[in-house]
Amino acid sequence: MKAVQFSRFGGPEVLEIVELPDPSPGPGQVRIRVYAAGISATDPKLRSGAIQFGAVSFPQRTGRDVAGIVDQVGDGVTDVAVGERIFGIADDGAAAELALVTIRALLPATLGFIDAAALPVALETATRSLDQLDVGAGKSLLINGAAGGVGSVAVQLAVARGARVIGTASPGNHSYLRLLGAEPVSYGEGLAERVRSLSPNGVDLALNVAGGALPTLIDLAGGPANVVELADMTGAKEHNVHFSTGFHGRAFHALDSIGALIEQGRFWLTVERTYPLSQIAEAHRTSESGHVRGRLVVVVDQAHSGNE
Repeated sequence: MKAVQFSRFGGPEVLEIVELPDPSPGPGQVRIRVYAAGISATDPKLRSGAIQFGAVSFPQRTGRDVAGIVDQVGDGVTDVAVGERIFGIADDGAAAELALVTIRALLPATLGFIDAAALPVALETATRSLDQLDVGAGKSLLINGAAGGVGSVAVQLAVARGARVIGTASPGNHSYLRLLGAEPVSYGEGLAERVRSLSPNGVDLALNVAGGALPTLIDLAGGPANVVELADMTGAKEHNVHFSTGFHGRAFHALDSIGALIEQGRFWLTVERTYPLSQIAEAHRTSESGHVRGRLVVVVDQAHSGNE
């Protein structure tokens, strides 16, 4: 099979497409023919060495968000069958023709592979963060960095829970945030004043997706206990704010529950751009630019990337 890997840390140019043996699923795993693979903000950081999970060894594969059709199942698998459409987290690299998947869910009937591949990591991250903040009806939530992949998901999930959401974004993304159900404000200097013009007493809770502005968020939310940080671990430690990671309190149960919101027309995630597998380096460059609305997706199987 064709797969993307890298043999040293570096820029997008270290990514290479190689031929690897076809994998076989172990107990609890399924093997899927990959139709689409999402690019999360974490993927370029892992490739560059900016963050590392566990011991480092090379070569490394890339990509976690994945969608496709099951073509083999391992021992003990009863939740899905060969031929079914699923999305989830690849166990060892989503950017490949075949992938092994343990964390998975069936695709909602109305969701295509490209849209599905944009969801898993962003959905888990947003759900986990909102759970940790105890976002619910009657609460006001400020999301800093609301137009990106995780931010877009968090806005909609918070609105579905009955919260009032104020979201920061560049002026060009304000109409987009309104569509998602948020009240938009511009980020940068003067943020506190702009938020207080909408909510004079500040907000109950704040989620920092984009990093920066942490002292302002703490002030607006009434203290560090009411803030969750996703981007700046150093700043979180400095200001005694909870830094949320996927190592603890994983919320992949959201993969099973998101279908209802999608079918009700209450949830969608913009895929800003797609790339063929051969252009995955360019996808990483775009992701690293920090100006992506929604998600980027690599289409592995160009002939079967829709709802079929």
